[in-house]
Amino acid sequence: MRWSRAARRGMLIAALLLAGYAGSGTSAAGPADSRGPITLATGRDLTGYLQQVLDGWNSTHPDEPVKLVQLPEAADEVHAQMADSLRSGSGRFDVLNIDVAWTSEFAGAGWIAPLDPAALPLKSLLPSVLDTATFRGRLYAAPYVTNAGLLYYRKDILDRAGLEPPRTWADLERDAATVAPRYGLAGYAGQFLPYEGLTVNVDEAVESAGGTILGPDGRTVTVESAAAREGLDFLMRGVREGWIPEEALTYKEEESRRAFQDGGLLFLRNWPYVYDMASAPGSEVAGKFAVAPLPGPDGPGASVLGGSNLAVDVHSRHPRTAADVLAYLTSEDVQRQVLTHGSLPPVWADLYSDPELTARYPYLPVLEQSVKTAKPRPKSAEYEQVSLAVAAVTSDALRGHASARASIARLDRELRRIVSRD
Repeated sequence: MRWSRAARRGMLIAALLLAGYAGSGTSAAGPADSRGPITLATGRDLTGYLQQVLDGWNSTHPDEPVKLVQLPEAADEVHAQMADSLRSGSGRFDVLNIDVAWTSEFAGAGWIAPLDPAALPLKSLLPSVLDTATFRGRLYAAPYVTNAGLLYYRKDILDRAGLEPPRTWADLERDAATVAPRYGLAGYAGQFLPYEGLTVNVDEAVESAGGTILGPDGRTVTVESAAAREGLDFLMRGVREGWIPEEALTYKEEESRRAFQDGGLLFLRNWPYVYDMASAPGSEVAGKFAVAPLPGPDGPGASVLGGSNLAVDVHSRHPRTAADVLAYLTSEDVQRQVLTHGSLPPVWADLYSDPELTARYPYLPVLEQSVKTAKPRPKSAEYEQVSLAVAAVTSDALRGHASARASIARLDRELRRIVSRD
């Protein structure tokens, strides 16, 4: 996996050199009050809503238009292209729509500029999302879209069995192991292929058990703990005992979504985007499922915060326009469009109690609860390497190659080597 990422980056850099782009050298940043046209880079917009949102800005700011640059859909390719552009100092992108987990990495590398908190509607946003936008006590990004893991469950089947949705791991294990087979279903799945999704699933299990992977400073490794072993063992036990199907070890978000939507799973951990798709005509589970908070050892567990933040390249030619665009994209009107047109969870707090929206999106109260109690992923300037290590070590554990104790000890050693470079 490391080789493939490195190879893709190498090919990308070679392509840029052939195009003459990389040879242009570092771009000088514009003055702090400079205004003018800017570019906004994002991963592939699958719903097409973002261009409509930017059209609203462009219609009222004809001298400061925003050009949308869509990068590939895959997160690792988006990261590679953004990182290569930022590293080169080209100023190709003024504003970047980045995964929340990249904020610390990009800030630690000196690629994105600190922001003025007074220029953003921070008091109107969900408090938990603000932590994803800070690094070592400073604000480096504007929260834009949030996300938290939800437990999707077959309500029709639990109703027939006279059961409530599981609140604890013991409830989940019991129902996944005993109820699911009676209805010809697999028990439980998340995203267990060794990639960022597995890091998230493992981090959620560790946090739900009361543990952490790194300390708040991003430099202290805290994963060697009974809580981390308990969290990893919960997932390992599921694979070993069969209530997590072996096929789930190949699942990313979409594979797991299809398995649930096609009627093959009793329980699924996934993001809110699944709700609309599983409710659509043609879905085998439309009208048959509901959502609940993720369970934990003794009650509701902890989700890991997902979503994206908006950051400004330190080499932006027009940083004042870039800052104003961040304020525009975090305004209440745009945040409403994020939900209604983009099917993405907004960061504006009041929208989660809006009667019109809760009637249209009945999962919003559960999502709000999950977001409020969610935890940020480990903060580190070396986050990509941290995530790779977590996914690689825990993937071996889920496949039965090592015990939870040995795996956590190995992960502790790997992470200490990584953060020592920070």
